Amino acid sequence: MSKESVKKLKARLSKTIFGVSTPAGKAFDITLIILIILSILMVILESVPRYHKNYGDYFSVIEWIITIFFTIEYILRIWIVERPSRYIFSFYGIIDFLSILPSFLGLFIRGTQGLAVIRGVRLLRIFRILKLNRYTSAGTFLIRALKASTSKISVFLFAVIMAVIIIGTLMYLIEGPESGFTDIPTGIYWAVVTLTTVGYGDISPLTPIGQFLASVVMILGYGIIAVPTGIVTSEITMKKLNPSEGDIDSSEFEGRECPECGTVGHRKSAAYCYNCGGHLQDHLLD
Repeated sequence: MSKESVKKLKARLSKTIFGVSTPAGKAFDITLIILIILSILMVILESVPRYHKNYGDYFSVIEWIITIFFTIEYILRIWIVERPSRYIFSFYGIIDFLSILPSFLGLFIRGTQGLAVIRGVRLLRIFRILKLNRYTSAGTFLIRALKASTSKISVFLFAVIMAVIIIGTLMYLIEGPESGFTDIPTGIYWAVVTLTTVGYGDISPLTPIGQFLASVVMILGYGIIAVPTGIVTSEITMKKLNPSEGDIDSSEFEGRECPECGTVGHRKSAAYCYNCGGHLQDHLLD
């Protein structure tokens, strides 16, 4: 096989594996999503004793079929990319490796003592669900909106942490050890549980002042929970209405994936990754 033929083959495979602009690429992504969901479903069902006992062999066969498919995909990705090491050590490269690792580890870890270890390691197959993000352009849009909201959410969380420390300290001073608030960390724990409206009930104020403060914290909790949602929603709305300001216009982006770092959501006309500068090889055939 000549170098030119190999180059063309890599370009065609790249357009299928890393892009969604062709019917083959869309079919490939849909197949991967189905296999990922099927694998996660089997992990869940396999944890049910009666299903594991009655259908364990079927689960094993299906798991190996899925594992072989993902192994081939992983090898092809390494072969296609210009710099394999960048993909191998990227976030998605590590996820891809972890998703196929448990089945192969099961071949080498044998014996009664190792069974528990195998069962635990096989739960790493849940990492396959993280691969879903790369095949959905909507997921890319949401992630970008979350990144754009990071500074606002960080300030909000800092304010919440400060409020929790102050409230926990006040509750310690008001209630004291007699009510179970033996120290400030315990007061902070109570403030977190109350502010998030979880309310375990393992510790509660007994004095009128403490109960009044608790009531205020409970009311604040409902408002605080809504703030991060409002920030992200506002960011998404702003991006849609003003794409030029937010660097996002969903109509201009597609789910094409960078073969080097796994980043998705590039412009349809892009030749290089906006994250790492890697070459988007699937445009070679255009």
